[in-house]
Amino acid sequence: MTFKPVRKAVLPVAGLGTRFLPATKAMPKEMLTVVDKPLIQYAVEEALEAGIEQIIFVTGRNKSALEDHFDISYELEDTMRARGKSLSALEGLRQKPGSPVYVRQQEPLGLGHAVWCARDIVGDEPFAVLLPDELMAGTPGFLSQMVEAYRQVGGNVIGALEVADSETDKYGIISPGKVYGRLTEVTALVEKPARGTAPSNLMIPGRYILQPEVMRILETQEKGAGGEIQLTDAMAQLIGRQPFHGYTFDGARYDCGDKAGYIQANLALALQREDIGPVVREFARALLN
Repeated sequence: MTFKPVRKAVLPVAGLGTRFLPATKAMPKEMLTVVDKPLIQYAVEEALEAGIEQIIFVTGRNKSALEDHFDISYELEDTMRARGKSLSALEGLRQKPGSPVYVRQQEPLGLGHAVWCARDIVGDEPFAVLLPDELMAGTPGFLSQMVEAYRQVGGNVIGALEVADSETDKYGIISPGKVYGRLTEVTALVEKPARGTAPSNLMIPGRYILQPEVMRILETQEKGAGGEIQLTDAMAQLIGRQPFHGYTFDGARYDCGDKAGYIQANLALALQREDIGPVVREFARALLN
């Protein structure tokens, strides 16, 4: 069976980044760099690798740096050319006409509301959602792995990642049905279950492929946990009505919305680099000793 291709991706980037103050007072948290690329660029590259044709940023006030980052900088490029410097570091930042698109979330009403703000651009086709705070390191990328799984089963495919049983109370957790390799049938979604009551240790790490019907649910979705419109609540209503699976990521996840996770991401990705890895490794050894 052939399913509609996933051509569009929604990136909610309207958050205030209060956990990283004062760094994020005047700079979007998505522009925080891991080694030498901002978080938002990792997410965009992951989406493009997966065959996404249109990136939809759901932004808020004071997010113009995001738009500038993916725009053409004539002065910078002309200066670099004049000095004989390579423009390779800027490759991939330019998008084809029609992508990226920017829409505004005018009120901080939660992830579900942010996704709903992109409804007119998503239209009547399946779409991906990527949370840039979650940096996924793997080959191929997480969304590429999920798109391949979607081509097999259709419907809704959400990211899944195994965590320790002691950590399940911090996340949205999948209640599992049948398991097919890395694919797990989703029978329910439980938001931050009390410790010891989780139906599995599969958490949802900020990657989704969803059918457009979720937008119609979000249209009338009431506020849930934290007084916000929760995407998890809307997705739960699709279970049993449409195919719904979790795909367990083959790779590493870094929670860059958390200071410790952000530092871990910088260290891990720096150590993988041929140009700076050896120097960073020796420094880390000397520091820890």
